[in-house]
Amino acid sequence: MNCIGIICEYDPFHNGHKYQIDKIREKYKDSIIIAVMSTSFTQRGNLSIMNKWDKTKCALNNGIDLVIELPYSYTVQSSDIFAHYAVSILNILDIDTLSFGIENDDINEIINNAKIQLNNKEFDTLVQKYLKDGLNYPTSLNNALKDLNGRIINSPNDLLALSYIKEIIKNNYNIDIYSIKRTSNYHDTTSNDEIISSSNIREKLNNNIDIKKYVPSDVYDLIKYHNYIDKYFELLKYKINSEKNLDQYLDVDEGLSTRIKKAILKSNNLEELIQNIKTKRYTYNKINRMLNHILCSYTKIENNSVKNIDYIRVLGFNDKGKRYLSKINNPMILNKYDTSKYKVLDIEKRVSEIYSIIYENIMEDEIKNKPIKKTD
Repeated sequence: MNCIGIICEYDPFHNGHKYQIDKIREKYKDSIIIAVMSTSFTQRGNLSIMNKWDKTKCALNNGIDLVIELPYSYTVQSSDIFAHYAVSILNILDIDTLSFGIENDDINEIINNAKIQLNNKEFDTLVQKYLKDGLNYPTSLNNALKDLNGRIINSPNDLLALSYIKEIIKNNYNIDIYSIKRTSNYHDTTSNDEIISSSNIREKLNNNIDIKKYVPSDVYDLIKYHNYIDKYFELLKYKINSEKNLDQYLDVDEGLSTRIKKAILKSNNLEELIQNIKTKRYTYNKINRMLNHILCSYTKIENNSVKNIDYIRVLGFNDKGKRYLSKINNPMILNKYDTSKYKVLDIEKRVSEIYSIIYENIMEDEIKNKPIKKTD
């Protein structure tokens, strides 16, 4: 029996995610599918418009056998760090295949670029050269790749795929790759096809456009979308104005603290704040993550103290997933919700409390720590 891993955010779960699961079932008929899923905030630093428990229900209802939490400490990070922890957790759970969506028609091109980054000594030198020129890391990376092989990777999904593949190669994991060509473009926020991106769905929700045709019916029934941006910004504004030392928070590089303090005084919303901070050295997503770290009080010291994976938290499973957990009997599976023992779990609890203030109260389920069980 194959064990297939998926790294996901499900923000929200949509027809494209169901398509991926169905394609896996077609290719690996007798398989278990494990999803490692981000929780209250996403890799880019955005608030998830479905809470972690509802996302778990949707995943189980639509073909996932086992849902594992990717904690905040490992989620709201650059693509390489996000990939490192997500792939590491799946490797601990003994997957043999990692499946992900790509926009590139040729997975071998992404694999070759991963090998260049890992093995070509010129690559790091070129990246440092472009960074010294004042460019941000993604642009520096792409310029270096273009210099070495004439090609670039610039779509978010292909960049994540690149990070996943690098993790597999450099750690010599015994994990195969099953890439699936995406049928929608991440940047497209206007398409009305049956399968559209999560960003398109969020844009439609923000504009009060019905999304029923774009998501499975059980997902539609669970989405409780409302405008959280104003509340998010007000809390962030208070935190920035009341905090003396912004430098302590992750991704607040030297010199940025003063820039943030000035920017908040002339910004009326989150988008304006990001644009007022943004420079060619800092990408939109990096600033978004940085502001989220400030809001969630996630410090550089904390980040340095949680480098090792100490536990694996199960959010939900079906009967097949339960049998698989019994079979592997991994001692890292979290049984007791003990925030004094696990620093990452303590941070996750704090972040869940912030999510509950801004969007939806999930603390009762969070502290109960009872995985969702779906019977066949």
